[in-house]
Amino acid sequence: MNVETLDSLQLIKESAHDFAESYIRPNVMEWDEAQHFPVDLFRRMGEYGFMGVLVPEIYGGAGLGYREYITVIEEIAKVCGSIGLSVAAHNSLCTNHILMFGDDLQKETYLPKLASGEWIGAWGLTEPNTGSDAGRMQCVAQKDGDYYVLNGAKNFITHGKSGDVAVVIVRTGELLDSHGMTAFVVERGTPGFFAGKKENKLGMRASETAEMIFDNCRIHKNQMLGEVGEGFIQSMKILDGGRISIAALSLGIAKGAYEASVKYAQERHQFGKPIASFQGIAFKLADMATKIQAAELLTRQAGDLKDHHQSSTKISAMAKYYASEVAVRVADDAVQIYGGYGYTKDFPVEKYYRDAKLCTIGEGTSEIQKLVISREILKGG
Repeated sequence: MNVETLDSLQLIKESAHDFAESYIRPNVMEWDEAQHFPVDLFRRMGEYGFMGVLVPEIYGGAGLGYREYITVIEEIAKVCGSIGLSVAAHNSLCTNHILMFGDDLQKETYLPKLASGEWIGAWGLTEPNTGSDAGRMQCVAQKDGDYYVLNGAKNFITHGKSGDVAVVIVRTGELLDSHGMTAFVVERGTPGFFAGKKENKLGMRASETAEMIFDNCRIHKNQMLGEVGEGFIQSMKILDGGRISIAALSLGIAKGAYEASVKYAQERHQFGKPIASFQGIAFKLADMATKIQAAELLTRQAGDLKDHHQSSTKISAMAKYYASEVAVRVADDAVQIYGGYGYTKDFPVEKYYRDAKLCTIGEGTSEIQKLVISREILKGG
């Protein structure tokens, strides 16, 4: 990495940090308590380039790489995991799917609106009865001349209610056929496409999670991404980048909890001295810092592989698995360091504790990551 790149990365880090402190931190608990998804904030983030980090400049994006993208997600998540999650889902799932697999017209139509924050994106793979087992999805598309008719539901979808456009993967072939699924772009307002239940969640409460329902929703064949039967294969490639997103999100949450803990441990006095001077607390901080450093190295390695267009499946899964588990453990230790105050909403660490758990579940559970990693190892990857 040359000096110019380092300087550029520092500017991006400062920009994301300043934005989060100015526009997110004052509202964190209000949004969390009300489960309010702040749509206007995302329009503003578009002005800063945070909604199209990986999108080339010709489509109105920032034209940056995963090195910078990880930094943006991390800095936002240090302040609020919910907002970090929504920025990650918008960038790495919906927007990136269109960028990677859309044709020129689809890119020209959707990427400028997504990159500017004018439109918010959603991405639908998960269904009520098919989480990790995507091959058994029941949401189907039947061909009808130049159209496809979509029927079924997707759930646990980030921006499933407020998203202006969604990339959805539906079954066009037989069950369990990896070439039996196809991806489509569906705009909000299309007849037969509407939102269902909004989830009431433990954490990440300001990031909207809802059902998307399709009832005889007619989509022109021009809305297909790639070819018939490529949807599942595309999704697996998208999830390689998505796992880096969750690793970066986890890293930000862990750093936020850690930094709050260091500050509190130095300010809180017991028995006439700061609790940081007690070995029981100091060693917790040492463990937290070490785990975070290791998680960051894995996450940065995965991002570097993506930037150099090299296979990142194994390292992305390792980064997601390890960083998400670290986020949970660090947030747990943070609550312990704060003691009784850590269990109250007057202090920040209870929210990090609630938010962190999603990172071990979303975009593939820790168990699925271990499955991916072991398969890559055993095939010589």
